[in-house]
Parts: sequence; C-alpha cells; structure tokens
Amino acid sequence: MLPIDAAAHSSRWRRRHPVDKAVLGLGLTVLAISLPPWPGAVLVIAAALAVLLGPAGVPARRLWRAYRVPLGFCVTGALTLLVQVGGPGGFLALADDGPLRAGELLLRTSAASLGVLLFAFTTPVSDLLPRLVRAGVPAPLVDVALVTYRMSFLLLDSVRRIREAQASRLGHTTRAAAWRSLGGLGATAFVRSFDRAARLQAGLAGRGYDGTLRVLVPEARVSVRFTAASLALLAALTALTHVLERPLS
Repeated sequence: MLPIDAAAHSSRWRRRHPVDKAVLGLGLTVLAISLPPWPGAVLVIAAALAVLLGPAGVPARRLWRAYRVPLGFCVTGALTLLVQVGGPGGFLALADDGPLRAGELLLRTSAASLGVLLFAFTTPVSDLLPRLVRAGVPAPLVDVALVTYRMSFLLLDSVRRIREAQASRLGHTTRAAAWRSLGGLGATAFVRSFDRAARLQAGLAGRGYDGTLRVLVPEARVSVRFTAASLALLAALTALTHVLERPLS
C-alpha cells in the first residue's frame, strides 16, 4: 500500500463523507488558482497546512514526503519563466518580469497541490470510487478504475518482491548487474501482470460477473456543520485576500 493511501485509511476523517472533504480540499484548490497569488495563495498554503497538520492529523514527515514530488514539478515549471528564447537580448536571455511571474506560478501551483493532498490524505480511493456511480459516472468506467487501482498494489508488491530477490542474489553490486536486474525486473513484472489479469478474469467469471462490481461502502452522511465550516473558511480566505491584496513587486 502506498504511504498516502495508508495515511488516508488511518486518517481521523476517514469516516467522513467524501463530499465533506471535497468541499474543503478542492475548494482550497479552486481558491489557489483563482485568487491573486499574493496574498491569496499564501493564505491557502497556511490554511491547508494548518488543517493537514492539525484537525486532519497528518504527520509532518509523511506530508513532506508526498508533497515534495509535486513541489518539484512546481519549481521546474516556474524556472522556465525566468528565461526567454529569442528577442533583442539574444537567443537565451532573462525574461522581463520573469522572477515575478515565476513566483506567482510557484505560489499558485504549490497551494493548489496542498489542497489536492488534503483531499487525498483523508479520503481513500476505495471509499470514493464506488460513490461516483451515484453521482452519475458510468458504472463500467468506475469498475475499470477500481480494478486498476487494486491491481496496481499487486503489481507494486510483485516489483518489491522481485527487487528483494535480486538484491539477495547480489544483482545490484555492479552497474552491469544492475542493468541486467532492471531488465529482468521489467520482463518478470510484465509477465506477472498479465498472469494476474487472467486469473482475475477467470475468478470474476466463476463468480457470475455480470458487468458490475458490487462492493461494500462504509456508511457516511454529509455533515452540514462540517460543510458549513468549510465554506465559511473559504469565504474568510477570499475576504481576507481582498483586504490584504497588494502587488507582488
């Protein structure tokens, strides 16, 4: 199981309805991309961190391990705005207002990533996907997503076991051995994935699969108080942004 999925299953908000957490987490994401970067995105970052580390109970180390991956993409995308190709300054030169635009993009994307992580760290995919059918998503599409989600963990477990077996046989001692092990890992994982898919299909057929996967979904109701508090927080962040808004220069 992935660390972020394990954290979602052990979250304090696990029993809350996904709609409650979507209003808060995805609402923060919408504010991050719609409000001015300063101070809107900064306020969204502060609010998301306060909720994640406070009421949601996400450990700081686990949050950083998950956040550093999208943050790396955010930094990489912002760096491209610092330069321009062609123009009076030559083939490659510093862009006009490059640091300003790069800073704005970095603030927006990093804040939006925290909003998404808030939803991901508190909502297991196994709780979310079955409920999408009630929201109007076609059942076959949800079934494919659910099977793919479960199969991905089996594939990751197979890759881990193969790597451990290779390491115990000194398969990573030299660069040449490491490349051979990597090739063997890819080939074995490919074959095992097809074997597991065939066994899954045979198992579903043996159980009378009629095109719909029926799974038990934990009972949960939308909390009016939680949703109202989330909307109040979003409104407060919006109002505070307009009060404190200043040019970022």
